[in-house]
Amino acid sequence: MRTAVERRFQAWGQTLTGLYWQGRESAQPGADLPVLALHGWLDNANSFIPMAEHLANPILALDFSGHGHSDHQPPELATHLVDHVREVLEVADQMGWERFVLMGHSMGAGVASLFAATFPERLHRLVLLEGLGPPATAADEVAPTLRKAIDQMRGLPEKRKPVYSDPEQAVAARQPALGGLEMASARVLCERGLVKVEGGWTWRTDIRLRITSSLRLTEEQVEGFVRRIQAPTLLVLANQGLGGAGRFAHREAWVATLTRVDLPGRHHVHMDDPEPVAGAVSAFLARPVEGATESSQDGEPS
Repeated sequence: MRTAVERRFQAWGQTLTGLYWQGRESAQPGADLPVLALHGWLDNANSFIPMAEHLANPILALDFSGHGHSDHQPPELATHLVDHVREVLEVADQMGWERFVLMGHSMGAGVASLFAATFPERLHRLVLLEGLGPPATAADEVAPTLRKAIDQMRGLPEKRKPVYSDPEQAVAARQPALGGLEMASARVLCERGLVKVEGGWTWRTDIRLRITSSLRLTEEQVEGFVRRIQAPTLLVLANQGLGGAGRFAHREAWVATLTRVDLPGRHHVHMDDPEPVAGAVSAFLARPVEGATESSQDGEPS
């Protein structure tokens, strides 16, 4: 088993943390490419522990601000998804990675899509797990959404995180989220996602992450970003996950060099059944850059 080393970064007045796995020797092409991995909403860097066992690449799994062991944003500020793009840039620079593979799951896939469009020269490849672009809000809903978010912000002082007398209670509470995940996967997330408090254990995550986003991009704006992605892109979808019902089908056409792989599983398929996901990623990274506009339904990139 590869041992992860805790890493710390200073970015925009905050301390960000992550887990780093050194690369191991492999004759497979692409195994030496560094991978910066971005977790999903309310998850943390532990999200990539299962996959790290099946990849030879050097991997840095980041805790976004407000998640895992990273600092929360200052209390007087609202949190925005696009702020994570600059976090990724700072961390990549501090790792000394001029070019790298960016891999994201769910919300992390949304951030990765934004980064790939904004800084295309920094990426070798883009790997998206259960996500393509960030969530969107219809133009006629942005004002009501902002009002709802502000109302929720004003009510935050009365909000309290749940306290569990035993970490296993938190594991049981985490397991049903977003279609459910295996108990072992929920336990791995909770190992980095809980903090000891008076009376038991509670979540480390910033409580503001649970309120409505004050401002989201419209679908037209999302399209503007996604169409600017230049890196060869792998999209891995689980048949019982967010992409199983064709949720991202219309966005797939916006990516110039897209390979899609469909796998059995739920939203956290990269944790519940990491070997097929890692196999698809390794095969994708081993391919020449040219000619990557195919789709596959059998679990292997075309």
